Amino acid sequence: MKDITMTSTQIVTDSYTSYRRSVYLYIYYKINSKEEAEDLVQDVFLRLMDYKKMLRPDTVKFFIHTIARNLVTDYLRRHYKRQEITSYMYDHAVIYTNEAESQIIANDLLSLEKHKLQMLSDQRRKVYVMNRFQEQSVSEISMKLNLSQRTVENHLFVSRKLVRDFIKQCI
Repeated sequence: MKDITMTSTQIVTDSYTSYRRSVYLYIYYKINSKEEAEDLVQDVFLRLMDYKKMLRPDTVKFFIHTIARNLVTDYLRRHYKRQEITSYMYDHAVIYTNEAESQIIANDLLSLEKHKLQMLSDQRRKVYVMNRFQEQSVSEISMKLNLSQRTVENHLFVSRKLVRDFIKQCI
């Protein structure tokens, strides 16, 4: 029994010396990361030690490369899954950031609009507010304020132009 264990340990030691460089190059070629490749090479030979009882000098090379291939496959699966999750999180974070940023911009524009409304004449301000914020039509405004439709349209045209020009200057 002691001879078998000694032989298996010697096989692992010899195979590490013989195949470490080729296993490293194989793994590095597949994952393109020096540090990760070195770690995976160590993992290959640690796994090989788990199978000491099954090792034979004529099959150890194939066993090492099978372990290396399986570890690389597992590594790449985890790597791409991590990238997928990161990409998903980034995509959704950008959407939320854009929504929040858009809301802030909209609020700023609204405050500029309301500031300019305070500078308009009373009649124009009433017409503008009724149309813009209370969503009333020109005919409804003309009936409530006892003005002609043409006068309401004129007040809307002038007030919209003044507000638009003011916001353009602020931006």
